[in-house]
Amino acid sequence: MVDFDVNPKHTALLNVDMQNCFVEGYPTSAPDGLVVVERINLVSAACRKAGIPVINTRNVFRPDGSNIGILGQFDPHVKNGFLSEGSEAAALHKGLVVAPGDILLDKPRFGAFHGTDLELILRSRGIDTLIITGIATNVCCETTAREAAVRDFRVFFLSDGTATFGIGELSPAELQRVTCATLGLLFAQVLTADEMLRKIERASRLGTAKT
Repeated sequence: MVDFDVNPKHTALLNVDMQNCFVEGYPTSAPDGLVVVERINLVSAACRKAGIPVINTRNVFRPDGSNIGILGQFDPHVKNGFLSEGSEAAALHKGLVVAPGDILLDKPRFGAFHGTDLELILRSRGIDTLIITGIATNVCCETTAREAAVRDFRVFFLSDGTATFGIGELSPAELQRVTCATLGLLFAQVLTADEMLRKIERASRLGTAKT
């Protein structure tokens, strides 16, 4: 199993789509959404303290629906404006702590790299490592992790800092376990929020000792 180092100067935290519709109160909400918000806030605070940039994404579309594309055929709610700019469902959840220095990134597809300037933001800062949290584990979080890995970014994927909803007879826990197993095989180092916090703390301590 891979074990990446953390260098705060070359690492960024990517909180994927912590929007109202995915956190609580909607059919697309993850049962553990509110718990994950709390964990993400802890990781985000540690990252800010260590000098690690925090990026918060939203999956959002133009109000006129002109960039929805084929997704509208899969999900009629999206076609009807569910995730359009300005909708309550598309807004970041009030429980997510967003600091003034955080970067906000709107994306028109599941992956955070497609159709955005995320790679430009990261490369221009010398970032080669990403910590990924958010909802849904097996949709936007997984897609983003795979996009990052094929671009040769090192990826930390938080097993309890991500969450999802059930699909048919598959429970959220089953989907979570299978997704993390797949990503951990070839795309990311999968670890818990506590394990990530310890890595960040250790990296910060070593960095301080060297200065």
